[in-house]
Amino acid sequence: MGGISDKLHLAREKLWGGPPKSKEERRLLLKIDWFILSFCCAALSILSGFGKEPMLIVSRFFCNYLDRSNINNAYVSGMKEDLHMHGNQITRITAVFTAGYVIGMIPNNLMILRVAPHIWFPFTILAWGLLTLGTFAVTSVTQIYCIRFFQGIFESSTFIGTQYILGSWYTSSELGKRTALFTASGLLGQMISGALQSGIHKTLHNHHGIAGWRWLFIIDACITIPIAVYGLILFPDTPERTRVGYLTAEEKQLAVSRLPKRRETRLDWSVWKRVLGRWHFYAFAVLWAIGGELESLGKHNLLGLYLQDMGRSISDRNNYPMVGFGIGIIATLLSGIYIDLTGQHWHMGLYVSVVGIVASVMVLVYRPEGLIFAGHYIAGQVWCVQTVFFAWANWVCRRDKEERSIVLATMNMSNNAWTAWWSIVFYSADMGPRFTRGCWAMVACGGVLAVWCSGIKWMQEREERARKEEIALEEVGTREEGV
Repeated sequence: MGGISDKLHLAREKLWGGPPKSKEERRLLLKIDWFILSFCCAALSILSGFGKEPMLIVSRFFCNYLDRSNINNAYVSGMKEDLHMHGNQITRITAVFTAGYVIGMIPNNLMILRVAPHIWFPFTILAWGLLTLGTFAVTSVTQIYCIRFFQGIFESSTFIGTQYILGSWYTSSELGKRTALFTASGLLGQMISGALQSGIHKTLHNHHGIAGWRWLFIIDACITIPIAVYGLILFPDTPERTRVGYLTAEEKQLAVSRLPKRRETRLDWSVWKRVLGRWHFYAFAVLWAIGGELESLGKHNLLGLYLQDMGRSISDRNNYPMVGFGIGIIATLLSGIYIDLTGQHWHMGLYVSVVGIVASVMVLVYRPEGLIFAGHYIAGQVWCVQTVFFAWANWVCRRDKEERSIVLATMNMSNNAWTAWWSIVFYSADMGPRFTRGCWAMVACGGVLAVWCSGIKWMQEREERARKEEIALEEVGTREEGV
């Protein structure tokens, strides 16, 4: 029994990190894992098999992706025919949503520096939940354009805002795995959206005279809105500002002291001089602009569009793409463990570069059909770049909270601004079923990404060496003053 217990303990350390230094820190981690991840990553939670700390699987971000990806599931499940959609209108809907998403990105992330996150996050969730509900009643594509634009503005608070919150509470050996859980919950939302639409079409289609694809928006809203209430009551904000009653005064102090000391900075116009004067802003913005495009096979539901063009059933169009998201969840969780153990984010950047190139070539070959499916499923591994790249930026910018907020927002903004036109040029629905131009674009992105990751690694090492030299000089000066 002792041997089995030791092996389980070792496995737990490898998967979830080493034990906290004290009983007090363990209790603190248990609480913040539960209340932060349960809001950001989970409406439904399960305890880990090791029985010590919670691993929380589904969520606010789950609902975010559920409400975001439902438009693609609705499109291949009857919306196209009911609203008489044609050409690349579904691609334009994505572009309009992306425009709102980009506009709201930096303002939303700066708002949580001024307004308590436990107020701002629930407000935005309630707003996009009501917009999702309103989509069930649309009668034209123009109405969808309007709804999705404002939905994009409010949804832009979720991904980047949560990345900022995670970086505010967790250490370098904890951040990757928590970021992975958060990202995986979004992928789970996309999986569930397909399963929901498939089940709804079978059981609720034309129930009370409402088409199956319209029921999807009603049910998604009913799942989303309660999350806002939960966050308003229990979300702990950041360590320096938290006022929740379930953390003691000692735990609040420990939450601040166990993290690297941050510079005293202010949110004023001087922040732009600091941010724009460092390489972090430019390097990570370009990194995610490129890296995010490697997700294109899944992000634009190209497998679902292929199956639609092939005349496959609505069930097939919704169910087969779920496999790629499932693979993405596994890859995301494993990548979080890897970067926490090694600190080598760039290794995963090189890996997904190769995966993106290989998957694109397999889809380009096009025949036999099994090769197309294999390419799309292999590409599912690329979803892990969200975890890797945002954890990387969170750590590099850890000493300046305003810079970290802006850099994280700019990363997501740059990718979405890029996607707004990139999707129309390379992944328009009328380019199916082969999407040859888009696959070649992914091959190019894979090659550029490998070079860019190597460059950031070099810049990071140079900066760390300079900082060590600076600290050493300060220590020498302090000793000389003492003498």
